[in-house]
Amino acid sequence: MRINTLFRLFCVALSFLGPRAYGQLNKGAADSLIARTVPTKAGNFLVEDLPADQGKDVFEIENSGDKIILRGNNAGVIGSALYYYLREYAHCQITWNGVNLRLPAVLPRVPAKVHKATPYTYRYYLNYCTYSYSMSWWDWARWEKEIDWMALHGINMPLAITGQEYVWQQVYQDMGFTADDLQGFFSGPAYFGWFYMGNLDGWGGPLPMSWMTSHRALQQKILARERALGMKPVLPAFTGHVPAAFKKRYPAAKLKQTNWTNGFADTYILDSEDPLFAEVGKRFLEAQTKLYGTDHLYSADTFNENEPPSDNPEFLGKLSARIYEGMRRADPQAVWVMQGWLFYSDRKFWKAPQIEALLKAVPDDKMILLDLAAEIEPIWKRTNAFYGKPWIWNMLHNFGGNISLFGRMDGVAQGPPAALHDAGAGKLVGIGLTMEGIEQNPVLYELMTEHTWQTTAPELDNWLSSYVRNRYGHVDANGLAAWQILRTTAYNGQKIRDGAESIMVGRPTLDSVARWTRTTLNYAPQSLLPAWDYLIKAAPACAKSDGFQYDLVDVSRQVLANYALPLQRQLVQAYQQKNAANFKKYSAQFLALMDDEDRLLATRKDFLLGPWVADARKWGATSSEKALYERNAKDLITLWGDAESPLNEYSNRQWSGVLTDFYKARWQQFFVVLNNSLATGKPADIKLFEQQIKAWEWQWVNARKDFPTATSGQSITEAKRVYKKYRTQIAAAYR
Repeated sequence: MRINTLFRLFCVALSFLGPRAYGQLNKGAADSLIARTVPTKAGNFLVEDLPADQGKDVFEIENSGDKIILRGNNAGVIGSALYYYLREYAHCQITWNGVNLRLPAVLPRVPAKVHKATPYTYRYYLNYCTYSYSMSWWDWARWEKEIDWMALHGINMPLAITGQEYVWQQVYQDMGFTADDLQGFFSGPAYFGWFYMGNLDGWGGPLPMSWMTSHRALQQKILARERALGMKPVLPAFTGHVPAAFKKRYPAAKLKQTNWTNGFADTYILDSEDPLFAEVGKRFLEAQTKLYGTDHLYSADTFNENEPPSDNPEFLGKLSARIYEGMRRADPQAVWVMQGWLFYSDRKFWKAPQIEALLKAVPDDKMILLDLAAEIEPIWKRTNAFYGKPWIWNMLHNFGGNISLFGRMDGVAQGPPAALHDAGAGKLVGIGLTMEGIEQNPVLYELMTEHTWQTTAPELDNWLSSYVRNRYGHVDANGLAAWQILRTTAYNGQKIRDGAESIMVGRPTLDSVARWTRTTLNYAPQSLLPAWDYLIKAAPACAKSDGFQYDLVDVSRQVLANYALPLQRQLVQAYQQKNAANFKKYSAQFLALMDDEDRLLATRKDFLLGPWVADARKWGATSSEKALYERNAKDLITLWGDAESPLNEYSNRQWSGVLTDFYKARWQQFFVVLNNSLATGKPADIKLFEQQIKAWEWQWVNARKDFPTATSGQSITEAKRVYKKYRTQIAAAYR
């Protein structure tokens, strides 16, 4: 117990060291990172200090006898040097979905000294939504692994919002708010992303105090490690979101009642003109700094998916100035880091005069803009590079944590260097990753982080060849051929904003789409089949590769997921034609397809529901807390809200467990209704079914059930099985 207390105190002490502590190399942190990454070969590497290059990160690699010297200006940069060596010379790869660290007995030599300097001051990472869709239940072991991934991939500016609720609890308690006042304020852990952004209160709660204290300690560990590795975490600031009880405690306060329009109750925003705004903001930053330290970078997003009360530029400018002033009063060195999502999501409101007014009210050196989805629509191009503000080019890529083969490979390869060399790009200071969910499509994240240490676009043919070699352990002709097809199909990034879902995960319908279950692909589905063929051919030579096994399962999953749509159309047509025999035939095939995909997915932990639910329950100190967290976990990825939630399936997951226990079970009930209709000759009451299925879904969300946390079956075997069963009939379906 005493050791844990001392460690927490040490973490807090580190958090106060600020930028000066990592203006030089933390050799201990670098050595520890190497030991965690390549434990059996850590003794082969020597770490040395190297001054930054005009304020930007730099590393070198060279041989010295039988040792490999890694030089850098901080410990995180040493991680990047290590990963560069592992990729370029040892042909290894470290991704969320597949790791290849098969190192030879004698490590390869570096032919000549390698010197790399980044053109980007900042490499940003994370999105408020990532903390919910992917990170809700992470413990320190998982966080440690991710922070290492950040360092290896060049990240130095992570969003760090864990433990924010503890700070607010302390602030409001000091202001006289009681436990009852705050009972309906804090959301459940799965919904923190939207609670933090002021979109909702209380949903998924009430939040136990045990969560707040445990995640205060977790945040201190996270920040201590990130700072030891030379990162500058971005912490939250106050944007006006207050508890509903604020109007009772401060009846004269100027409050705005607002609604996110997604089925949740109103939230309350304290007007920035009210003197209490600056006071609350100052209290929060002071309390946060006392607990977590500061690097003077603060995230604050005004009106996230909520419109301001006026589009008057003067009003917006004054509002922006007051928000920044609230930060400055607590920290004179404060820099406001703003997500530019509102300029993308609500472009009808945010026209040039409104954007310019909002931004120009803050000094240029006190604000950094995140062009949050630059690979989809670069906002910098229609705002004169954010009117002189420093800004960061980000790849958003994933929405909702959905599982879908998708990406804009060519756009991601070309976008950052094109902006870097564009005379109109203004103060481009960084690149970043702002996905809503992680642990999918690893190729996009390896490609995007490639930009950190170069100024030109990767030549994709050569880059893919290296990617396949590092991932599969050798350059496999069939594997590479598969990836060339994937590049021009699933990863061509055309037609749609984000990855398509499968009709099988949508709420049962006679239509070809189901609200958030968008089934339009960015390629002809039959064009993906040759990539499947090539991966099956590559299996004998690549079977031992963890990354290959993941890719084979993922491509097989996508082919089966796509095939669900023509099957669903056949069964719908049979129902509409009142052909009971064909309806039974195709509906049985549809359900069998779901069983087969679930069995395939069960071979990879990446695709299991069980760990998501089990990890949620682990945080509970009591049976009621465990039940609360399980409900949070299951609700987010299915209904998202209550039984009437308009966001159902926004965060759908093609995971073993949920595929059969939830999605398949819904379709079975739908087919019973349609079968009865055909048997009686009476039209199916679809509206009645929808109400009944909503009630069933809510029961599923609230039920207590364990799901497998360990894999079953072999990935290669199962992929070959479904290939043999479906390849011919899928091809026939698209003729």
